[in-house]
Amino acid sequence: MRGVIFDGKQVRVVTDLEVREPGPGEVRVAISAAGLCHSDLSVVDGTIPFPVPVVLGHEGAGVVEAVGGGVTHVAPGDHVALSTLANCGTCAECDRGRPTMCRQAIGRPGRPFGHEGSPVHQFASNSAFAERTVVKAVQAVRIPDDIPMTSAALIGCGVLTGVGAVLNRARVDRGDSVLVIGAGGIGLNVLQGARLAGAGRIVAVDANPAKEEMARRFGATDFLTSTEGLRELLPTGVDHAFECVGRVELIRQAVDALDRHGQAILLGVPPATAEVSFRVSSMYLDKSILGCRYGSSRPQRDIALYAGLYRQGRLLLDELVTRTYPVEDFEQAAADAEAGRVARAVLTF
Repeated sequence: MRGVIFDGKQVRVVTDLEVREPGPGEVRVAISAAGLCHSDLSVVDGTIPFPVPVVLGHEGAGVVEAVGGGVTHVAPGDHVALSTLANCGTCAECDRGRPTMCRQAIGRPGRPFGHEGSPVHQFASNSAFAERTVVKAVQAVRIPDDIPMTSAALIGCGVLTGVGAVLNRARVDRGDSVLVIGAGGIGLNVLQGARLAGAGRIVAVDANPAKEEMARRFGATDFLTSTEGLRELLPTGVDHAFECVGRVELIRQAVDALDRHGQAILLGVPPATAEVSFRVSSMYLDKSILGCRYGSSRPQRDIALYAGLYRQGRLLLDELVTRTYPVEDFEQAAADAEAGRVARAVLTF
């Protein structure tokens, strides 16, 4: 079968990838579509350290082909969106409703794939850039059959992360002011999360002025090409500032943009050793800096919720899919994503 493998030096689309059968508590899914997220590219450029060789991809949707023992919530033929959380479901964090904090779901890559006689790692417990993948049953969430796979694929990362950061982590309230730095795939979902939450002023910042139309479509009330003009719009600062790029200077700008009792939420992924400085005296007015993993999501609940909002016309998914690419065109998709020519590139099988 086809798949996208990174061996530590180059990315290749291979045709002889193999995947094992699902074991107890696992599901095999035939991938229909997978979004290309910057986290995949961050593995390639070394920003996210990961063992190799690895099958990339972590934002996918497809059809269940087979289930292992004990799996009852999905069956062959079901349409599913995949999450990256291979959480155990039984630890204290899972029991508290915080599966993103489950230690079984972080830093334990499996190797369900084989290529040329050697095992291959799975990225983010998912590896959606393959015709078939095997995931834990908890990662497969059934979705209505009428949702296009190219749109459904984006729920499993971009939507869970962006919308979830607004609703679950920041808990944006009606009338709050919101700053979103970076209007890419994650930033656009933060914007529509803020819109869904009923935020009052929603300011999008992106260095590319061509992104203004899309940002406003997703919920921005204002658009700037830098944070320099923010105080003219909101003289006292913002209630919530989301950094969606992963650059330390932009993280500092997010912190500096806060009003009293404001909070900066970090979603972008800088290099693992990156450090940020800020003026300590500015934090005593009840300001906060919040990390956020995967939108603090509960995928079995949230994916179904977002699928429902999409069907009601309240959550935008189709508009995120700027262009689809056959998996063989991975290099072009990656180039377009890196250059900011697409909101989300989607690979199809």
